[in-house]
Amino acid sequence: MPATIRDVARASGVHISTVSRTFSAPHLVNPETRVRVLASAEELGYRPNRAARALITGRTHNIGLIIADIANPFFPPLIKAAEGQARHRDYHVFVADTNEDPTAEEELVHALAKQVDGVLLCSPRMSNSLIEQVSREVPVVVINRQVAGLPCVMMDVGQGARSAIEHLLGLGHRRIALLGGPRGSWTNREIRRAAGAAARAGGAELTLLGPNPPTETGGGAQAEQVRRSGVTAVLAYNDLMAIGLIEGLDQLGLRVPQDVSVVGVDDIALSRLTRPKLTTVATPTAAAGRTAVDMLLQHDSEPRPRGGGRSAAVGDRRTTAQVMLQTELVIRDSTGPVPETGRTRPGGTPESPGPHRLADPGGPARTTGGVVAS
Repeated sequence: MPATIRDVARASGVHISTVSRTFSAPHLVNPETRVRVLASAEELGYRPNRAARALITGRTHNIGLIIADIANPFFPPLIKAAEGQARHRDYHVFVADTNEDPTAEEELVHALAKQVDGVLLCSPRMSNSLIEQVSREVPVVVINRQVAGLPCVMMDVGQGARSAIEHLLGLGHRRIALLGGPRGSWTNREIRRAAGAAARAGGAELTLLGPNPPTETGGGAQAEQVRRSGVTAVLAYNDLMAIGLIEGLDQLGLRVPQDVSVVGVDDIALSRLTRPKLTTVATPTAAAGRTAVDMLLQHDSEPRPRGGGRSAAVGDRRTTAQVMLQTELVIRDSTGPVPETGRTRPGGTPESPGPHRLADPGGPARTTGGVVAS
């Protein structure tokens, strides 16, 4: 027969209410007593009834984690780290995928609101105003996006983009393309802003290609545009697009990095397995997952009644902290010196030496100091 709360109380020499508080409000229990109760519970194999505990404490001990695209290798390390950190805090994680659809994102938040104590929104595609609106229904921590007044965990992709452009400038590249990601992506805006500033500072021309789906197919589809543009280097929104671009360039007879240098963002495992190995901006995805869970739960201590709306979930004193995690440029084999004689099309026909400015559907382009920037 499974151990009961009475068995734990008897074994640890305390009242059953003390056992209940040990699991529902541990901050109210003397540390020595808490250790004794937990040791007795472990020895007896006692596990508290989560449903009953939720009725008492007003908490489900569940967290929602909403992901833009679970098939993207960027996300699994973040999911794994978030689940591990939540488990350490005695919480469970429900993971949901939106397939880059802001409407699905909003629907999932509403669906999870009454089943969880808070939601982690990772790389959301909803507008800031809509994120603020749903945060009134359930506590939200935003990952990979900055929203004023809400707790956010961001990765400094702007600094990463600057480092990538400076690396390419150091190799002699002065005609660089930026393969943009999806419209509405905070990461895409940060990369675009920082890359444009770095290119201007280095006297280079930056050609914007996008927005694009953040996939291998999205990157490969731009290979012909990259060939026509006459650029000698490309910074892609993420590693998947960079890998797809390398494959597309190969099909056109262009070599990486001899003809075109390519840089990605994320440092997914695949970037180390491709040939050539991908130069990329490493993002601290696992650290972001752990930090977001801690941020969501840091005020989750005071019991509160359920049934009175979700505005009080995860404590009444919600944090509005915004954390920026550092990125790092990892130099591998996909970048090299600019070709001395200029790049040629397959078959030996030289590219036009004149400047190329491609329309960017994400917004009008303007030329500033020889740089095509948005």
